[in-house]
Amino acid sequence: MESARIAAAVSARRPLAEGFFNTLRAETFDGVGITRASYGPGEQFAHDLLRGRAAELGLETATDAAGNSYMTLPGHDRSAKKTVIGSHLDSVAQGGNFDGAAGVIAGVTALAALMDIGWRAEGDVSVMGIRAEESAWFGVSYIGSRSALGTLPDGALDDARRADTGRSLADHMAELGCDPEAVRSGRPYLDATALAAYLELHIEQGPVLEDLEIPVGIVTGIRGNLRVPKARCVGEYSHCGGVPRSHRRDAAIAVSELVMGLDRIWDACEARGQDFAFTVGKMATDAQRHAMTIIAGQVDFSVDMRSLDIAFLDEMEARIQEMAMEIADKRRIRFDLGRFTRAAPGILDERIKARLREGVDALGIASMDIPSGASHDAAAFAAAGVPTAMIFVRNANGSHNPDEAMEIDDFMKGVELLAWYLANPV
Repeated sequence: MESARIAAAVSARRPLAEGFFNTLRAETFDGVGITRASYGPGEQFAHDLLRGRAAELGLETATDAAGNSYMTLPGHDRSAKKTVIGSHLDSVAQGGNFDGAAGVIAGVTALAALMDIGWRAEGDVSVMGIRAEESAWFGVSYIGSRSALGTLPDGALDDARRADTGRSLADHMAELGCDPEAVRSGRPYLDATALAAYLELHIEQGPVLEDLEIPVGIVTGIRGNLRVPKARCVGEYSHCGGVPRSHRRDAAIAVSELVMGLDRIWDACEARGQDFAFTVGKMATDAQRHAMTIIAGQVDFSVDMRSLDIAFLDEMEARIQEMAMEIADKRRIRFDLGRFTRAAPGILDERIKARLREGVDALGIASMDIPSGASHDAAAFAAAGVPTAMIFVRNANGSHNPDEAMEIDDFMKGVELLAWYLANPV
């Protein structure tokens, strides 16, 4: 299909996309930013909005046991392999309006544009609104996508508890009419072997495209992660002036030593060109017992380690445990690192990436290849063996904050590329 015709059809559907973004912002604004908690009312509103409008456009709609939404344009041959376009509809607390939602809106907008010009694929094309990608809420990665693929880790439904309520993932699913027992069975709603491709459009969550003034990026790969979501260091509360250093069991210093040990590993990785990053996103003393003049007897913290190298992440699980044991002996404290969670790196499909490069050339869109330091549901599909690719859209001010600033002109270029690929798949 001619590139100019696709671009014109996408441009004509700009009001559809703008309407989605405006409504989501109006209905899920929390006074500071956007909050669409995983399995909460804001996320549910987003799913209801997208499914309802998709049905009006003539798409088939469905949900699975985990509450993921599907908006499908039937293909000529419904037994042929299906293409899935997806992203998540939850957000972090006081986040931005575009992280995640842009990918689902892009899929519906692309299908609406292609339907306008009479296009229909050989197999079905489904836009998937995915639940609970933001692990800030439950501490588990890719809950919705891995539930759909039958790869959710054992124990997640009962062990994972939402940060703001303390209630289990299973409880929150059931409250919204989902079927946690069906999820628990591990039966996939999406058969990975029956999928032709998974495509995800997402805002870039760093400054690269913005700094280089390039609207679109073709993602080369997605970092995996190894996480310690609920770690604790236990020492002894005591008087800051009365206890000599030799007798202290200071949990704050012990955790700080562990963090600086990880930072030295990062230094060494950078020196040898090894991909690695880590973040201690949570670190807190007990608000009921801490004071300026008390030696910290307990510190709760988290660690998020990321790399494109899965073997290195495996190595880091052993290394952080060894470091904790050494520090515990030295400082006379106790570390309880808790359960580790992990997500494999996303290895993206070379053939689809090459076709997307053809697409930006055909459409006259400036682009570049770019790795993803952040995690995305695409990694879960890639890990399941589905040919997977991602499109980044330029976005100022980062993400996970109220100041996300994706321009609608850049977004529509991303939708053009997505629609062009659907009309010209590998």
